[in-house]
Amino acid sequence: MAQSTPHGAGFSTRAIHHGYHPADNQGALVPPIHTSATWVFPDTAYGARCFAGEEKGYVYTRISNPTLALLEGRLASLEQGAAAVVFGSGMGAITATLWSMLAPGDEVLTDQTLYGCTFAFLHHGIGHFGVQVRHVDMTDPAQVAAAMSDKTRVVYLESPANPNMRLADIAAIAELTHARGAKLVVDNTYCSPYLQQPLTLGADVSVHSMTKYLSGHGDVTAGAAIFADAELAQRVRLVGLKDMTGAVMSPQDAHLVMRGLKTLALRMDRHCENAQKIARFIEAHPATERVHYPGLASFAQHPLARRQMRQMGGMMAFELHGGLQAGIRFMDALTLVARAVSLGDAETLAQHPASMTHSTYTPEERAAHGISEGLVRLSVGLEDVEDILADIGQALDSVHAAHIGAGPRRAAAAGRAATI
Repeated sequence: MAQSTPHGAGFSTRAIHHGYHPADNQGALVPPIHTSATWVFPDTAYGARCFAGEEKGYVYTRISNPTLALLEGRLASLEQGAAAVVFGSGMGAITATLWSMLAPGDEVLTDQTLYGCTFAFLHHGIGHFGVQVRHVDMTDPAQVAAAMSDKTRVVYLESPANPNMRLADIAAIAELTHARGAKLVVDNTYCSPYLQQPLTLGADVSVHSMTKYLSGHGDVTAGAAIFADAELAQRVRLVGLKDMTGAVMSPQDAHLVMRGLKTLALRMDRHCENAQKIARFIEAHPATERVHYPGLASFAQHPLARRQMRQMGGMMAFELHGGLQAGIRFMDALTLVARAVSLGDAETLAQHPASMTHSTYTPEERAAHGISEGLVRLSVGLEDVEDILADIGQALDSVHAAHIGAGPRRAAAAGRAATI
């Protein structure tokens, strides 16, 4: 019989051992990958009990699978949830969860800043099926309370938000949400369970793109939802996953995520250490207008970050003097740092939201949702920090040189215009 880790075991111990015992699998140290799509019943009565939900046996991998179940158990343990469901992508987790929790006539209240594909799903997906979507500034719990209505069924937020790092007070918003009989769903991708555990702060669901930090190596596309209520998890599994999206995760990918979990704490410590040094460096550079990183004292929500996050994370955003062209110049000057739209990899990645992840927004929508045209998002990797700093430094120098040169050119152009 497989056993969980001892009561009170630490985070990394549970990430490596929870739910698995080698003696149950011929001594194999690494859990086997169960690739079967379907499962054989010993008799008809057993199969009938499985379909009726009376037996916890396996039926079909779109619903459950031993490899997926092991990963789900570990995720639930790491986030201190009652149950988890895994998916083929982060958007699979988000869409399957919301399809299962909302119906025509319901309302979902969400923050002003969202990942571009989540924004697209809400407005161009579920919003077309009778669900009203409303945005509010979730950095202010009072505005959340004022915006809620009798139709609000789900409050959805990211903290930190993608890409501008806005934080929401999860505990305060959870209390407001539950007082109105609604559910709080938090996208915890930026933090991972190691840095933040929304369920312990009162959230009902924590969703992840496991493509990011949980996998950590850029070679998996996967998602997860962890639930405070096991009944809600089962509804999402049987409705959102099985019937609505079919966003099943492959056993091979589950194996890779479990391999990533083994080093999650170590990797996150290094991501955070590097990011703190880089954020200070960027903030001090004359090309920089503003840095959004929870670990900086200048970050407006720094006290909140210290209250609900273990460390300040590996993600940051910054704005450069010169706007759109400055952002493009910085991106194109990078040599070590990769221009790529994912995050949480061993490699440091930079992306330009206006032309990449948030291109689904109109320019007006980006402005309204706090995403400037020249904003750069940085996912700090695991390289030697001196090498990352050297590359970012030379790219910032090129932006600064161009910005200084633009001043005389603008003045000369104005002088010529005055003589016409």
